[in-house]
Amino acid sequence: MTEAPLPAIRSLPSWLLGRAAARGRALVAEALAAEDMRMWHHVVLSAVRDLAPVAQADLGRSVGLDPKDLVGILNDLQSAGLVVRAPDPKDRRKNAVSLTEAGERKLVRCEKAAREANDVLLAPLPVAERERFLGLLTRISGTRGEAG
Repeated sequence: MTEAPLPAIRSLPSWLLGRAAARGRALVAEALAAEDMRMWHHVVLSAVRDLAPVAQADLGRSVGLDPKDLVGILNDLQSAGLVVRAPDPKDRRKNAVSLTEAGERKLVRCEKAAREANDVLLAPLPVAERERFLGLLTRISGTRGEAG
């Protein structure tokens, strides 16, 4: 049996993290697809829940989405009855986004699906190692539990 190519590259932490991230994204995307939800739609729905009522521009900045992309996602979510846009109570010239009851129910199901997918990702690790691994990832990613 021959060795896999690129051993120097495949041993780099950045390579390994990238592969693990790709597997995690694939698992979560598959779980969300079962709920008829896409990844960015889930991120936006979650941010709306956390920030609502939130101006579209503030929402886009909070999740790092281009305004054009955000509008498309919000159109999809609104068409599905998951969010509503109404004049912002702080500035009536802007739209503010909020979850509907259907959006809240969908988000609860999607969060459960995403957690279960992440449990599959981390299944090879015992609980103590999972906690340590998450702590280490948080330290090297420069985040404090931010979505990403």
